Amino acid sequence: QVQLVESGGGVVQPGGSLRLSCTASGNIFNFNTMGWYRQAPGKQRELVADVKRNGTTNYADSVKGRFTISRDNAKQTLALQMNSLKPEDTAVYYCSAWGLAYDYWGQGTQVTVSS
Repeated sequence: QVQLVESGGGVVQPGGSLRLSCTASGNIFNFNTMGWYRQAPGKQRELVADVKRNGTTNYADSVKGRFTISRDNAKQTLALQMNSLKPEDTAVYYCSAWGLAYDYWGQGTQVTVSS
């Protein structure tokens, strides 16, 4: 059973930074793609960023230039460095890993950007 556990959420002022981490119970090298989704109240869950096993990254337009996703297969971790945070970044952030025949999700961590 694969488990993904997020940490690092919290409350931050606009313009501030947070770093989210996701630790996997299994060998993440086996995961084709890992990424971060977010869901704000009343909105659909959306992809924030993902990284493939070969290191290729993909970002939502709304976070390009502000967020950086990184994957450390040796440490079984996925991270999301979030800079220049805006109130519209407020959401529950979920770590996920997926491939053709599977997808795994963490329980989510709350990020609130407010003055």
